[in-house]
Amino acid sequence: MQEIISQIKSLLEKSVQNNICGSIALSGGLDSSILASCVKNKKMTALALVAKDFASTDLVHAQLVAKSCGLELDVSSAGVDDLLAAAEDTIKILKVFNPIEIRNNIVIYLTMKSAKESGFDSIMTGDGADELFAGYNFFKRLSGLELEKDLQRIWDVMHFPSRTISQSVGILLHTPFLDDAVSEYVKKIPPDLKIHEEGGKKYGKWILRKAFENSLPESIIWREKSAMQDGSGTSGLTSFLDGMMPDSYYEGQSKHYFQKEQVKILSKESLYYYEIYRKYFDMPYKLGKSEAKCPNCNYGINTGSHFCRMCGSYPI
Repeated sequence: MQEIISQIKSLLEKSVQNNICGSIALSGGLDSSILASCVKNKKMTALALVAKDFASTDLVHAQLVAKSCGLELDVSSAGVDDLLAAAEDTIKILKVFNPIEIRNNIVIYLTMKSAKESGFDSIMTGDGADELFAGYNFFKRLSGLELEKDLQRIWDVMHFPSRTISQSVGILLHTPFLDDAVSEYVKKIPPDLKIHEEGGKKYGKWILRKAFENSLPESIIWREKSAMQDGSGTSGLTSFLDGMMPDSYYEGQSKHYFQKEQVKILSKESLYYYEIYRKYFDMPYKLGKSEAKCPNCNYGINTGSHFCRMCGSYPI
């Protein structure tokens, strides 16, 4: 096992050094923190984004990592108006009305936009670590062959909206976890080293945590997985939009879109995003090349996918 740990650390450090750029998106989560540890004392600015009007947990962790790694930290805060404007921009870029994808990628969009406005021509992100090292919480319910099969399924369908967003913003994206040398090696690591117990508790990305446990504070290495929307506070948009939209409007519009456009609207937040989506794009049932269709929005979905990127339905 020690050989695997050493190889992971060596490959990632080499990948980061080969991808050194001006900025790094730092949430204080495990993935971006590990990358930050690999550029310790290098001339790089860490960028963090938090919602001004909603509770967020990322800032204190990002500050801890930046100090530990000797990186300058530039923190941006976004109010409700900023988040709603960014939501519209994100919908235009990604061409979806999926609430989870929008709330998460608002963070990516605003961070990349801030980097671009600050004069950086490139940014580094932790994309790929959750998919390669079994970081998502649902993986912890699986074991053995079931886990191995589900990881393979994820590798076949995984996508990273940050690539599309970076192209739209006009900034070069570096993703060290997805470098060929790293990803091909990690895919061969036994699944039981990715989902493993530590101190009587089951963790995803266990082997990755062990590889860098001497490089970062313990509170970062063993931090629980949390979605970008939760750490940054953009998850607060759900309750905000729910309170802002009258029930009568939601019920009337939901009925209209179900009857006229074959879209089942599942929440007020989803309706808000869908109406923005429809300003720019066609009805979902007319899009997507697959014969398999989402049961809620009728968008064509990929074979093997358990969720709909368009509307966010899961499981399907």
